[in-house]
Amino acid sequence: MDDTGLCDQGDVEAIVSATLAALPPVFAARLASANLVVMVAARPTEAQRHAVHLASGHDLYGLYEGIPLSARNQGYNLVAPDVITIFADVLLRDFPSRTALTRQVRRTVLHELAHHWGIDDERLHELGAY
Repeated sequence: MDDTGLCDQGDVEAIVSATLAALPPVFAARLASANLVVMVAARPTEAQRHAVHLASGHDLYGLYEGIPLSARNQGYNLVAPDVITIFADVLLRDFPSRTALTRQVRRTVLHELAHHWGIDDERLHELGAY
């Protein structure tokens, strides 16, 4: 795929994989032992849209669903994995070039990982992540 060619969900999946593979070792090790699944879907389900109170006409690039590491205690066990979902159709629509798509998918994956690690949107703003 070149920068002017059409991208597809497989390209988004490859960028997500590359982003996770490029994490610094300390984060990669922590992620490897986490109860977390990272997946790519075409678009959010109605249940996901409802859960985050997403207004009609608005879209999501990604979503973290689970209990952040910072909120877990000794009683956290025998639970379903947390899930990070990256929404390919929305990203492909808004970022048609490979360069822009790669940048935004990477940013979205890191943003959702930050939520997994307990960093909320307000703190991400303070850190200059936006």
